[in-house]
Order: sequence, then C-alpha cells, then structure tokens
Amino acid sequence: MLIALWTAFVVVLQFLSPKALMFAVFACVFAAWRFSPSRSMRLLRRVRFLILAILVLFAGFTPGEALLPAFPEISPSREGVTMAAEHAGRLLGVVLCVAMLMDALPVRRLVGGLHALLRPFGCVGLPSERLAVRLVLVLRYVESAAPGDWRSWLEGDHADGGGAEVIAFTRETFAWSDLVAMLVAVVVAAIWFGVAR
Repeated sequence: MLIALWTAFVVVLQFLSPKALMFAVFACVFAAWRFSPSRSMRLLRRVRFLILAILVLFAGFTPGEALLPAFPEISPSREGVTMAAEHAGRLLGVVLCVAMLMDALPVRRLVGGLHALLRPFGCVGLPSERLAVRLVLVLRYVESAAPGDWRSWLEGDHADGGGAEVIAFTRETFAWSDLVAMLVAVVVAAIWFGVAR
C-alpha cells in the first residue's frame, strides 16, 4: 500500500504547476527532515552534481529575457531560471520521497512489495522477479557505495566480481487494501489534475 501511494505521489509531482510544486517540495523537505534526515542528506549528496548540472544547463542555455539586463551576455534567462528551478525541484522531491520510503520499509520488504505490485503484469511478459532483484542491487549500491567509487568503474579488476551471490527478498501478498489504496490514489490524482487545469 505504501509503495502504491508513493508511486502515485511521485507521478503527480511530475505534473504539478510551479506554485503547487513549490509547496509540494517544501512539504517533502519538512517531512524528510522530520522522518529521514540522515538518509535524505546522504542521497542528496549523491545527486548534488546532477542538480547543479540541471541548474546550469537550463538557466544558462535556455533562450529568453535576460535576468540581469545590465549584463545580457553573461546573464541567464528568466525562462531558463524558471525551468531550472522547476526541474531541480521535481528531482529534489523524488529523491526525498525515495529516502523516506527506504527508511519506512526495509529493503527486503520494499523489493517484495514492488514484486507483488508487478506480479499481475506477468501475464504480459513483464519479468517482475528480475526487476525486483535488479532493484535490490541498485538500492544496495546506493546505500553502500562510498563517495568517489565511480573511479573503480574505470578499473578492469574487481575484487568481488568472481563469486555468485544469493539475493533474497520477502514475498509480499497483494491484498485488497493495496488495490483500494491504488484506486484511491488514481482518483485523487485525476481530481487533482482536473482542478489544477
């Protein structure tokens, strides 16, 4: 249920107007500071260069009215600054939501819940178990990789590359309460889109 609500919020976050997005990001910052401060700071440190790249690229290379009319050659555009703030805000909100979700659920239950949500799509060929295993590998790397570990990707030898590893996760059941939560999330999102537009 928690994963379904989290997914709905992340999707809605991508379609919010700038003013609504500002309030949503402030709410995410407050909730992350209250419920998941250490993990939130750790994940934000990992995406700081991505946020910086978004700010520089959108603010510096989007054509429009100069933000500093006295220095038009070096000034970012107003439209670019607006777009940069909007995209950085969406990324910030998603990262903080990920931090809170990972603090609320152990990795085994998080992956098991995702597997339960994806299991109905197995009839169309979606490999839910493979996706769940890949997710646990990504989450494990995000949690354990030290800063600067990207340099090791450029090296040919890895100390732990030769052995096989058994990955286990909790097999969750898809209950009626999960279906109700998903339907409520879809209805709330549809109402929100209707009001926002």
